[in-house]
Amino acid sequence: SNLDAKLRVETRANIAALQARLGTTTVYVTHDQTEAMTMGHRVALLNDGELQQVDTPRAIYDRPANVFVAGFIGSPAMNLRRVASADADGSVHLGGVPLPLAPSVRSAARLTKGAEGRESGDVIVGLRPESFAVATPDTPDALSLRVTLVEHLGADSYVHGTLPGDDDTRDKPFVVRVDRRVDPARGETLLVTPTGAIEHVFDADSGLRLG
Repeated sequence: SNLDAKLRVETRANIAALQARLGTTTVYVTHDQTEAMTMGHRVALLNDGELQQVDTPRAIYDRPANVFVAGFIGSPAMNLRRVASADADGSVHLGGVPLPLAPSVRSAARLTKGAEGRESGDVIVGLRPESFAVATPDTPDALSLRVTLVEHLGADSYVHGTLPGDDDTRDKPFVVRVDRRVDPARGETLLVTPTGAIEHVFDADSGLRLG
């Protein structure tokens, strides 16, 4: 934990190479998700001592089992927003814009509305920062991201901001990854659109994945 960034990466690679050469089953405990994802063949994710999910790194990233896993795995983390359950056409409204759900989650998202024993018909949708493209003013159904911070990382940048209807006391900043040539200033509005249908939908009450 006290190594500089470059030496930490080298040490991580050396440990992985040593484990592969020795062929010894190894249990590696870490708070660093990058270490877990790059070194582990299977990852067990704990929260308050309770097991949340056990799977390969790619499976955990592609299909997080619940809201905790979705918000923990990934850097920056997945954007999570609570919205009303899906419309009849299989879309949800985020930031005042209708966005389509993937066919695999449409039915499950619609069934939450009015289900017995539920506190609400809401669902939580998740979109990864890399799942967006910069839009133009004439792009239909583009999200308006009010920029609060831009992180320059060389080839890419992460733009942090807020969407219309966001609750500053509840919602974390919405983050999108953009090409380094996109350089909005704080306070500007950046138009973005998802590059595909929303695949990550969770039950708003239990936090479990739907579909």
